[in-house]
Amino acid sequence: MMSDRLSVPVTTLFRLVVGLIFAVHGAAGVLGLFGGSRGTGEAIAAGTWPSWYAGLIQLVFGTLVVVGLGTRVSALLCSGSMAYAYFVVHQPDALAPVANGGESAALFCWAFFLIAVLGPGPFSLDALLTRRGRVAAPELQPATS
Repeated sequence: MMSDRLSVPVTTLFRLVVGLIFAVHGAAGVLGLFGGSRGTGEAIAAGTWPSWYAGLIQLVFGTLVVVGLGTRVSALLCSGSMAYAYFVVHQPDALAPVANGGESAALFCWAFFLIAVLGPGPFSLDALLTRRGRVAAPELQPATS
């Protein structure tokens, strides 16, 4: 079936795009790149709670999701940080995401949750390391006489 053939490349592309957008958002806040934090051209002051730490999570763990290294844990951490952002920053203003400006936080939360559940897929460093481990394992075992 056509959908079966497309599921691996589409979910891989989904992981790459979501992780990259998240990492770029973090780079804007933490490093002041891509227009800086909220388009100011500047980085968030180091150690500022919670924005600088959120940006650091976005940059580091978004990048790990892109390359597919520690993907499930990284995606779960990204999802949790966006759940925190939604409920602490956005939800007090209004319940609905469209009314409180939390659409991106809600979408990132659920997108990363999906990535955590589905895993990195075959086109990731996690998969490469697993394949290498399976190939290397017989070489590490002592030969029997």
